[in-house]
Amino acid sequence: MSTTQRTAEVALVDYGLGNLRSVTRGLERVGAEVTLTDDPGDFDVADGIVLPGVGAFSEGMENAGPYREALVDAAAAGRPLFGICLGMQMLLTSSEEADIEGQGEVQGLDLIPGRNLRFDDRLKVPHMGWNELTVTREHPLVEGVDGNYAYFVHSYYAAPDEPDATVATTDYGIEFPAIVANEAGNVFGTQFHPEKSGETGLRILRNFVDYCLER
Repeated sequence: MSTTQRTAEVALVDYGLGNLRSVTRGLERVGAEVTLTDDPGDFDVADGIVLPGVGAFSEGMENAGPYREALVDAAAAGRPLFGICLGMQMLLTSSEEADIEGQGEVQGLDLIPGRNLRFDDRLKVPHMGWNELTVTREHPLVEGVDGNYAYFVHSYYAAPDEPDATVATTDYGIEFPAIVANEAGNVFGTQFHPEKSGETGLRILRNFVDYCLER
């Protein structure tokens, strides 16, 4: 008798900023059923949530305002929440970017305590290109990717308050977190773009889907 394997249902948050088509395609390639949504109610029925992001921190948080409470509630309930690039930075408490742009203090989701910092002026920004991942903490997302390369495009990097929040690092003039996660492990993010990172990115997306199904 044949059995049908359940598919992970992933809610991809459409808040006006993000590489939605590529992320959708990547998730579908690893077996997820993706719902592109601007309805916070969809978070409650999804196996996992992806918060993508391209652009400025302040604009991201402004656009994500209507979803803040639902995202925080989903994280508190233990639902997997995966932030990509700007989406990862939004998981933290705040960012220097808002200060530098003259917008004052802008609060992130504060799901991973910490602040996003700008690269030193001696470094060319944005940091753009392929960098090696060094896994520093066990987490389902990084199974099988230690030493692999991923694609980065960013001018700010995460500086979590707790060292254990760093799951993997990379180097661009300084060592900085490439992947972060909360203590419980269900809220995590990649500074790089898995949807643009070839087989490494697909492995990470597959790990995410598997994690969603195991919860």
